[in-house]
Amino acid sequence: MEKKVYSVIVGTGSYVPARRVLNSDFLGRTFFDAKGDKLKKSNEETIGKLSEITGIKERRHAADDQLASDLAYLAAEDALTSSGIDRESLDYIIVAHNFGDVRFGNVRSDFVPSLAARVKHKLAIANPGTVAYDLPFGCPGWVQGVIQADYYIRSGDCRRVMVIGAETLSRISDPHDRDSMIYADGGGAVILEAVASDRPQGVLSHAARSDTLEHAYMLWMGRSFDPAHQGDELYLKMDGHKLYEYALKTVPLVAKESVEKAGLGIGDIKKVLIHQANEKMDEAILKRLFKICGGEYKPAVMPMIISWLGNSSVATVPTLLDLLLKGKLADHALASGDNIVLTSVGAGMNINAVVYRLP
Repeated sequence: MEKKVYSVIVGTGSYVPARRVLNSDFLGRTFFDAKGDKLKKSNEETIGKLSEITGIKERRHAADDQLASDLAYLAAEDALTSSGIDRESLDYIIVAHNFGDVRFGNVRSDFVPSLAARVKHKLAIANPGTVAYDLPFGCPGWVQGVIQADYYIRSGDCRRVMVIGAETLSRISDPHDRDSMIYADGGGAVILEAVASDRPQGVLSHAARSDTLEHAYMLWMGRSFDPAHQGDELYLKMDGHKLYEYALKTVPLVAKESVEKAGLGIGDIKKVLIHQANEKMDEAILKRLFKICGGEYKPAVMPMIISWLGNSSVATVPTLLDLLLKGKLADHALASGDNIVLTSVGAGMNINAVVYRLP
């Protein structure tokens, strides 16, 4: 049988900030709604309800002196260590993020130089052939980076690509918006390598879509909900209810498309690693995916880390993958030949999915 080139993960890494922020840490906050009215429910009730819906009990925030590029660099170093490759052999470094480097106490995005350039600088890579660039694609940015890496590798243009997802959502969340309790910080990375094989392995397929005509502004940047706030800072805002409905309707379709492109059935999928945005939403999405594919959903198919890491945007899926492959998630394990789906949804609105087979 003729050998084909596949994109295979040869190293994974993540960085989980040390600062734990518990739900109880929000008890002293003053929350307002979008109209600027103070929430009628007590903070205990508000926090309890959010925890019930999202599954979040705590989250991680970066240290005051850390930036998103620092989290990306630390995840990259972890991936390089696990891979054992020479960093100078990387052809591309793709860094997915949405807000650049945001300094503590200063809600401004810093994009110049690019975060990928900053990471390459921190890694001390001298090779000018290691092309470094950023990818802002909402929360699905890291998965989209994997898709781009697969195109590069299968084209024969390159051999090794590092894809990183890093974000400090805590820096751009409105402290007077209850949704601020969802957001977290973190970094995750993988290194994909070209492998010639006569049996399918690595990235088998992918699918993506962007719905901007009616859904572009489900997530946006807006003023603080605090009516007394005098600054002109912009914070991350979202229409949670509409986003939930959109994701429930469309994410299963994209995931199903990717599974079918791989020539597989839903029964062939061992795990689905979905963007850690909302535990109940993710569970509903996966149940619908199995329903439309004619399979039986089982909770064991969906490892979750949102309860203790929160929603770190582009970092959620690579962090989940790293912890899973390194055996750090209780009751979840993978073996050679297992098929997994990586899928995400976020600002744009964008959705994507990748089917990956462990070598």
